[in-house]
Amino acid sequence: MAAERAYTFSDTTAGYLEDYQDGRIRLRTLDGRRIALQLTESSSGQLLRNLGGPPVDVTGSLADHLRPGRLLFAYGPVYPEADGLRYQVSSLLFVESGNSGDDFVFETPEWWTDQLRALAGFYRRAQFGAGEVDFADYRTELRLGGDKNGRHVQETDTISRLVYGMSSAYLLTGEEDFLTVADRGSGYLREHMRFVDTEQDVTYWYHGIDVDGMHERKLFTSEFDDDYHAIPAYEQIYALVGLVQTYRVTGDPAIRRDIEGTIRLFRRFFADPRRGGYFSHIDPVRLSPHEESLGRNRSRKNWNSVGDHAPAYLFNLYLATGDPTYRDMLEHTFDMIVSHFPDRGPGGSPFVQERFHEDWSPDREWGWQQDRAVVGHNLKIAWNLTRMNAAVPKFEYQQLARRLAETMPAIGRDPQRGGWYDVLERQPRDGRHDFVWHDRKAWWQQEQAILAYLVLAGHTGDADHLRHAREAEAFYNAFFLDHDEGGVYFTVLAEGLPYLLGTERLKGSHSMSMYHAAELCYLATVYSRLLVRREPLDLWFRPGPDADFPDGLLRVAPDVLPPGRTVLDRVLVDGEPFTDFDPDAMAVRLPRSASPLTVQARLRPVEER
Repeated sequence: MAAERAYTFSDTTAGYLEDYQDGRIRLRTLDGRRIALQLTESSSGQLLRNLGGPPVDVTGSLADHLRPGRLLFAYGPVYPEADGLRYQVSSLLFVESGNSGDDFVFETPEWWTDQLRALAGFYRRAQFGAGEVDFADYRTELRLGGDKNGRHVQETDTISRLVYGMSSAYLLTGEEDFLTVADRGSGYLREHMRFVDTEQDVTYWYHGIDVDGMHERKLFTSEFDDDYHAIPAYEQIYALVGLVQTYRVTGDPAIRRDIEGTIRLFRRFFADPRRGGYFSHIDPVRLSPHEESLGRNRSRKNWNSVGDHAPAYLFNLYLATGDPTYRDMLEHTFDMIVSHFPDRGPGGSPFVQERFHEDWSPDREWGWQQDRAVVGHNLKIAWNLTRMNAAVPKFEYQQLARRLAETMPAIGRDPQRGGWYDVLERQPRDGRHDFVWHDRKAWWQQEQAILAYLVLAGHTGDADHLRHAREAEAFYNAFFLDHDEGGVYFTVLAEGLPYLLGTERLKGSHSMSMYHAAELCYLATVYSRLLVRREPLDLWFRPGPDADFPDGLLRVAPDVLPPGRTVLDRVLVDGEPFTDFDPDAMAVRLPRSASPLTVQARLRPVEER
């Protein structure tokens, strides 16, 4: 009888090459362990490629790429044996291309811009083809290759997220077609998804439009189980994400009026004037957060209703206007976060708390959340606190951002394969935080990890933050880019293989519509170019003749950057040099014009003294 074959599996190992000889490589994993892997005659190698880029096979020159210190991914069979695990290499993926040991391909100047261009091209073709842009054709759900479903709901938030992505693509590329999509999407939102309550003097946004053939039914309240028949704050927040980014580019006064009307909605009906913060839901009739009709959402606050204002629209609105009232609103949301979100109780969890009662006592029994942590929310708090600290410096902001950045890798990251997990139990069991449902990795959680450490690295210069950022960038670019169909995958398995079941197979859904991937490309470009690699960056704007920017100033700062680190170096208006600008304030005094202007602004890092 043949000997029973031991159970085997295939897996990914991420690490830094320490040694290579006689077909054997030794890697130091992301958490410092050492693993030996065996190459075979059939082992192959590739260099990391960008979305839309050609494959680069390096199988014939593996030895030239196996240099000590390089970060790489190895995949192949793993054999359990009496003295441990034996790793065989089927394929190697290299993320550095040069000879210096830190020539990461995703840090080439145009990497993230090219990725955003390819991403925008995918969604443009999927939604509208190559012809006229008509948002009546928009579909919330897109299949893996971009194909559409029939009967559908056009969700306000997913349109707005697409608009955000297209506006961001224009900012980085200056390609008019992307701005056309953003403009028409903004117009469609205002025409079809907006409700102006003249009696209350507020603006709010429908959940969406149910389209069935020639019939349309507007959906005033949310259709999702978590928020059913209520107006959730996060839907109103994300209705603004694309509008604000488009306003930032064009200065459209009609968009600004709707933004201001929606902010009045937040202040009058979602805000808690006694204890601070914003309630998560309001009743659609009484516009009150305290109605019995809200069920488990009655008098509740959560991460989305408090923290999501900042990255979704408030930072960008503050950048576009310089209005101190928006800075004050930002400061309030972050004061609430540092005051109430950390777990300061005996034996407190390293994760923040995410759901609260009216009095800010934690709600650890709500729905699916219970006493569970969303890894990405902790990371998102870290990078947004860092941005806020550049606008309003506070020790509390720095302290919480630093604590989260220092504690998250050991509990939220995969130390063997790289990448960041989804939802974990907030309280550990036997020293570890168990998975709630699975060990898969979602695209938006990777975005939060990359930006957490890239933003921190840019602001502080900390080498460990930069290392974590690069490791997260490597995993995302290695495993989430769909080189066959376009776009990015929703989820991958722990080892990086695409997970293509259910709604996680889709490229368009209630959860996915270009926003997170585009935000990543935009901010990774800004921080990599200006603060990490210290390279100039060009941005494009298209203010109309009626542009409504305060004081007539086009503010071109790409983000809330550390003071004194970046200046506006050069401005072209319709291709001609223009000199009426403030380099330090990064503001352009717009000339009078009867037609839209194309403004190209070059930013550069300030020389270190």
